[in-house]
Amino acid sequence: MSDVEAVIKALRTGHDGLAALVESLDEDALRKPSGASGWDVSQVLGHLGSGAEIADAVIRTALDGGANFVNGSNFAVWDRWNAMTRRTRAHSFLRANETLVALYESFDPRTRARLRMDLGFLTEPFDVVASTARLRLSEFSLHSWDVRVAFDEHAKLAPDATAVLLHAKPDLLPWVSEAQGLKGLRAVIEVTTTDPSSRFALRLQSPVSVDFDVPEHPDGTLTLPAEAWVRLVAGRLSPWNSPAGVVSAGAADLDMLRAVFPGY
Repeated sequence: MSDVEAVIKALRTGHDGLAALVESLDEDALRKPSGASGWDVSQVLGHLGSGAEIADAVIRTALDGGANFVNGSNFAVWDRWNAMTRRTRAHSFLRANETLVALYESFDPRTRARLRMDLGFLTEPFDVVASTARLRLSEFSLHSWDVRVAFDEHAKLAPDATAVLLHAKPDLLPWVSEAQGLKGLRAVIEVTTTDPSSRFALRLQSPVSVDFDVPEHPDGTLTLPAEAWVRLVAGRLSPWNSPAGVVSAGAADLDMLRAVFPGY
């Protein structure tokens, strides 16, 4: 299976799994606090649904030969979704996300290879699957966890999505980290993950980065499941939802790392 196929398959399995849960939720469940601070479950679904609608419009603009997508139209989409009732958000999410996933699935190999689009906030257009689909998978997987953790404090990211996101491109680490959380510390942490297994260096500096040049004597070590690593850098590994198998030593202080990765 190619990387492209793995991303699309993870989007499909992720949608089908979350859809099965959403279809079972009543009004009380939809108003429960989610894993996203300040949002109830329905608001997370509204965020995912509006994001799916916007992504669909961006892709179809590119397919039609448009140069770019007008970002100002996003506000009208967000306003409409924010005004929905909880139940309407849930039902609308199911439709919008199914439409987006089906669109990704409809791409033939030639379209996957040639399609580029301008999102307006990057310096150059990038390809629809290797970039935008991966970004969508990251957003979808993390916000799916936000929904699931409202009902299961031991919720985890899906294994197929974790495998794709562990070393995903584009690398967003410089944008999701806050170097001021280091309080002047500069250190190199050896990170070892399981399921899937990987070993890499986390460089705590400005900007924060990762690479595979692990020093013989790192300043600290961090061992954890891969899905927990993905959640850590997304600000979703608090003390109460950290799984067994998270072990840190030396400069790899978990409270400090949580400050460096406050969430998005």
